[in-house]
Amino acid sequence: MEYVLIVISAIFVNNIVLSQFLGICPFLGVSKKISTGIGMTGAVTFVMVIATIVTFFLQKAVLEPFGVGYLQTISFILVIASLVQLVEIILKKVSPPLYQALGVFLPLITTNCAILGVAIMTIQKDFNIVESVVFAIANAIGFGLALITFAGIREQLDLMDIPKGMKGTPIALVVAGLLALAFMGFAGIV
Repeated sequence: MEYVLIVISAIFVNNIVLSQFLGICPFLGVSKKISTGIGMTGAVTFVMVIATIVTFFLQKAVLEPFGVGYLQTISFILVIASLVQLVEIILKKVSPPLYQALGVFLPLITTNCAILGVAIMTIQKDFNIVESVVFAIANAIGFGLALITFAGIREQLDLMDIPKGMKGTPIALVVAGLLALAFMGFAGIV
């Protein structure tokens, strides 16, 4: 039951993008088409889960035992950047088609604060490794849900007759705000 609460909370109630406002850059920048939203979601999911696992063990095996918890943020950033580079190199060698599909999105993930936020939140919430992985997967699903929903709405907006002053970024920000309000309706669930 605890895992179900973690999943529902991360996807709907405390959505990483719409409630905690982490990962806004790719949310606004990569949401013009559903296909790019799906690609970004896949890449973020992969990196978020691996980064959460590695940073969890880094925190428990190095930072806490040596009393250098104040290095958490900088060490987590270095781990995430290194993981993205490692994933990029491995994908280029092992699966060139997958590398081509995700190649555009991988550098964007390095600067995605949602990944760093999830890694830090798992430590702050004192999750064990299984709860941390469930939390990371659920946050990645929540990120994807918000991104793909927003991309679908933006694709529909391109087909509509919108006043000239509202085209592009202004209407996207209004829609993002309305989407965030819609997700606030889930607040009473957990």
